[in-house]
Amino acid sequence: MAHMVDVGAKPEVPRSATATGFIRLRGSTIEKIKAGEVPKGDVLTVAQTAAILAVKRTPELIPLTHPIPITGVDVWLELEDEGVRARVEVRSTGQTGVEMEALAGVAAALLTVWDMVKGLEKDEAGQYPTTEITDIRVERKVKG
Repeated sequence: MAHMVDVGAKPEVPRSATATGFIRLRGSTIEKIKAGEVPKGDVLTVAQTAAILAVKRTPELIPLTHPIPITGVDVWLELEDEGVRARVEVRSTGQTGVEMEALAGVAAALLTVWDMVKGLEKDEAGQYPTTEITDIRVERKVKG
């Protein structure tokens, strides 16, 4: 049996959460991202948009999360030597936290990066021997 937690008696207070994660990519893929030569387009802009959309739609993706008013979202995508690091901060004033929204944003950003570069990451057999998404976690949560 599952149920949504009743947060009705909790006061509305400012809340924020920041989540991070990483996708490991080939060096040649990172160079193509930097040069704007990925066939599907601007990887970082599309991933940023995907993160924001996922934050806004978290209750549709994760069944027992509450629909909450999102007052702000910031997304940072940073190219590193071995891949792309995503960081998403979500802000709200409400009765429950926003860490699931931040995590959903990071996951969507990294999955979008993977989708956009998958043609560059495949080996001769069509597999992804080095591509991986790792370290998705809540970095910081603030209430009040």
